[in-house]
Amino acid sequence: MRSLLFLVLTIVVTRMAAAQDLAMASDVRWEPEQPQQGTLIYLIVNTHLEDEGVNVTGQVAGQELHFTRDPSGEFRAIAPVPVNALETIPFTFAVIQRSDSSHRMIRVPVGQREFRSSRLSVDPRFSTPPDSALQVRIRRESAKSVAVSRRSHDTPRMWNGEWIPPRQSPITSEFGERRMFNRELRSRHMGVDFDGETGDPIVVANRGVVALIGNFYYAGNVVYVDHGKGLITIYMHMTEVDVTEGQIVERGEQIGKVGATGRVTGPHVHWTARYGRISVDGLSLFDLPRSSVVDQGN
Repeated sequence: MRSLLFLVLTIVVTRMAAAQDLAMASDVRWEPEQPQQGTLIYLIVNTHLEDEGVNVTGQVAGQELHFTRDPSGEFRAIAPVPVNALETIPFTFAVIQRSDSSHRMIRVPVGQREFRSSRLSVDPRFSTPPDSALQVRIRRESAKSVAVSRRSHDTPRMWNGEWIPPRQSPITSEFGERRMFNRELRSRHMGVDFDGETGDPIVVANRGVVALIGNFYYAGNVVYVDHGKGLITIYMHMTEVDVTEGQIVERGEQIGKVGATGRVTGPHVHWTARYGRISVDGLSLFDLPRSSVVDQGN
């Protein structure tokens, strides 16, 4: 009996050691090489294993990552760096080979950004505390937004190639700005504003499916596009929406027109990129290394 128990323990310990070696033998890097607050990056794991049954899973900032093996054999996943990240963020991942799995955590360095502050004057109804009925509406709209982010993790990857801005026009407000509405600090600007006149066209940044259309209190007429694998883009303050929910849209396709609906100071399009529930600077999509942007399958 003791011999059998010793044999079982030996097998368990050996397999645990092998699994641990599997993790420690994996090389990890990221692109760009110097991640910044509020941006998207690629996390890359090289397991040095050619076994087709090998897989990698991971998590950053509470968000599931979706790794895909590229032709070189490395596993890549797009990942968000929260705008309030400090000097590093933890990245946990597991290498899975047949019945063995191993776990490892590393810390990714984060560069700190200088965010500007802006003072805006808006309709007083948008800067006073909402009453109970309005609070119900805002919570309902927030729940719809969160649901889109949650479902996106289950959507196959649809985007491919380079990303484009929603408008070829000047940027009037940058991501991360601290907002003072009517002399009171209210929020941080979690998108990028592009200039425009009422009725000017708005195009989608990449291929995806229209996941939500709504008329929201703060965002006005809004369109959510799910690009798959956790990545969505949002287009706010439209005067007119030219798509329907469930419609597949291609990069550069017109999805609506510039307006001044919701909490605004004038006509423009507020463009937000989000990975899961984490909003990031949409301009960082343009900075992703070209070798990482090419289609790698679903």
